[in-house]
Amino acid sequence: MLSASTWQIDITVDQPFQLEQSEAWLESVVARAVAAALPDQLAGQVSLLVTGDATVQALNCQFRGMDEVTDVLSFSNTHPGHWEGEADPPADRYLKPGEADPFPFPWPSDEPPPLGEVVISYPQALRQAQERGEPVAREVARLIVHGVLHLAGHDHLEPEETARMQALEEQALAGVFS
Repeated sequence: MLSASTWQIDITVDQPFQLEQSEAWLESVVARAVAAALPDQLAGQVSLLVTGDATVQALNCQFRGMDEVTDVLSFSNTHPGHWEGEADPPADRYLKPGEADPFPFPWPSDEPPPLGEVVISYPQALRQAQERGEPVAREVARLIVHGVLHLAGHDHLEPEETARMQALEEQALAGVFS
């Protein structure tokens, strides 16, 4: 398994959210998710933001066209997300398939490549945990793993993709709650 030391993992928990889990626990879940999603990649950077409904709703509206709260958003540096809104996505924000980025972000050669950022709505995670009758830690871990898998390009639009993604989620979560 990848260790947290081979990956730069940045954890931010917005105020006023006080998670029962430590930052080290969150980092270990991210590391397990990365190991399941990208078993051959030895290094990289990933960020996790645990925040509130308003922030997640604003990001979901801006980047997916959905003016609603969701549980987890993933912003990958290499895999575009899906625009879900009824209106066309902003032309200045999305590249068409095969189109080169006219302003690629310069990255220092001595830095590990960025994978992206996972953003979780903690209030939504709490609601979902209550609905499932599970501890909030399990729901937060599930959302982290799900988000990291999206960063790595996994999806659940087709049944085969869904099955593969669920298997990887279970693999990563088994290590967290064993």
